[in-house]
Amino acid sequence: MSSLPPPSPLSPQPQHYFVSVGSNINREESIHHALLALEEAFAPITRSSLYESEAVGFTGENFYNLVVAFFTPRPYTEVNQTLARIEEKCGRVRTADRFSPRTLDLDLILVGEEVIQQPQLTIPRGEIVTNAFVLLPLAEIAPNLCHPLLRRSYRELWQEMERDNCQRLWKIPYP
Repeated sequence: MSSLPPPSPLSPQPQHYFVSVGSNINREESIHHALLALEEAFAPITRSSLYESEAVGFTGENFYNLVVAFFTPRPYTEVNQTLARIEEKCGRVRTADRFSPRTLDLDLILVGEEVIQQPQLTIPRGEIVTNAFVLLPLAEIAPNLCHPLLRRSYRELWQEMERDNCQRLWKIPYP
């Protein structure tokens, strides 16, 4: 009589991921394709309103920005690789200059409550508290969630930034 194999390990618990989405080249088309690809890869996704903002760090066309959220048990390394593939499929060309026009920018900004410090990835991303085009959409879809390091809600962080903010952005309808 053979013994039963041990039970398979439970699959990892899904993590709550947040991704900043931006484009200033073929904005409508790029954002549309990005949302379709994100939905296909990580359905269901939650998305913020769409915002238009001026370029930060360089002179260029205005950006469209939003934040999407989803749950997945996949490790952040795999999620980050998927985001890079989606950027490539949408025509993203990586240049040496970080501050430059782009068809699509998908930045992993939060992974649950995790704090990750690696050469190619820092979570939570610093842009959360320095760029209105990241913080406002994040505060819209996760107002009561707390920043893992600052231990303050995104609503509170946005209210503080809004008082002192010189970055212009405005909500626009989805194209």
